[in-house]
Amino acid sequence: MKTTSLYRRVTVTALIVLIAVLALVGFVVFAVFRSQAEQDVNRVLAGRVQLAQQLARQNVPPRSLLRRVETTGVHGRLTLPDGTVVGEPAPPPGSRLKQVKATLTGPARINGAKLTLIADDSIVAGAEQRLEKLLLITGLSAIVATALLLLVGVRLALAPLDAMTRLARSIVSGGRGGRLTPTRASTELGRAAEAFDSALDALEGAEQTARDSEERTRRFVADAAHELRTPIAGVQAAAEALVQAPGDPEHTAQLQLLLAGEARRAGKLVSDLLDLARLDAGADLVREPVSLAALARAQAERIALLAPETRVEVTGLDTIVLGDADRLTQILSNVVDNAVRAMHGQGTLAVAVTADGCTVSDTGPGVPEAQRERIFDRLVRLDDARGRDTGGSGLGLPIARGFARAHGGDLTCREAPGGGAQFVLSGLQTVSGE
Repeated sequence: MKTTSLYRRVTVTALIVLIAVLALVGFVVFAVFRSQAEQDVNRVLAGRVQLAQQLARQNVPPRSLLRRVETTGVHGRLTLPDGTVVGEPAPPPGSRLKQVKATLTGPARINGAKLTLIADDSIVAGAEQRLEKLLLITGLSAIVATALLLLVGVRLALAPLDAMTRLARSIVSGGRGGRLTPTRASTELGRAAEAFDSALDALEGAEQTARDSEERTRRFVADAAHELRTPIAGVQAAAEALVQAPGDPEHTAQLQLLLAGEARRAGKLVSDLLDLARLDAGADLVREPVSLAALARAQAERIALLAPETRVEVTGLDTIVLGDADRLTQILSNVVDNAVRAMHGQGTLAVAVTADGCTVSDTGPGVPEAQRERIFDRLVRLDDARGRDTGGSGLGLPIARGFARAHGGDLTCREAPGGGAQFVLSGLQTVSGE
């Protein structure tokens, strides 16, 4: 990209255009002047011939006639019928000559005389020279004046570019929030300024998003490390106790159960973290027709084994959706497990299959309205129902919502009709349903 000064380019271009226009105008003016001058000379010669005819009819002597016919720049020669020549025109050397001949009529002495009039360019040439000087002086003056005015005018006209440059440098220096804010977006500079402002909006938005993402990632890594520290510490403590155990079989069995439980807890947390990483990278779903009713019934059977005191009701349509069966199962499993923990394993869990998803309602304490979006943030647990002692990591609901949105749907929370919390999975792509 050439980086010649824009001021110089505009000024030089304008001057070149001006010089070309002035040259063309001067040429046209000079040509018109010359043509008009030649016409004037022709009219003068025609008038002189007409005057000579009138003088001949008045029987004016030849020399007097010729003297009265001649004028500045016009010389004459009269050849009488007897061959006598009166007058010897002598135009300046190198002059452009215009010649006209006429036969005079009058008394016998001059009747049939041949009159020759020759006009030189002494008058026209002087006028042309003066015109040339005038055009040259006027043109040079116009060029100089225009150049001086352009130096100021172009700088004023291109002042918005300086504003863009200053704003860009302030952005590079760390300034934020500045905008050009064009008064008219329909002009060239207005469109450029508007595009510049849009680029700054996108840049600052991306920068803020990156900072927010970095902050969220930093907090998430810190929270994840904190969450992993507890089960890992438990595994370490149980392992050390097993090594140092005196050989009591009952105590050894308890330590083994503790070791297995803490290892399973750490493994579940790592698995959840991997799921979140997959969601951040873009979930790879295997889409096929899946029966939501069958998935709901499978969850009911699982809860019947894990939490016998929880009563599970499955109702609704036999909806077939296009999705990943494993991920849809994971969504329902996370939501159902969250509901069972909220009810402390006791209560009624209602799973209703809808036309484009399903709802899971529990009879637990419910979720306050102000917390219904916050529970979908990572590593968030509500104090009254979701603590470490219940096995929740605070990742189940974020993972469930992430996979729901990966299917083109969504997962939201609201109050259940009879109290408690109701989680709504909706917006799934339906294949067929009854």
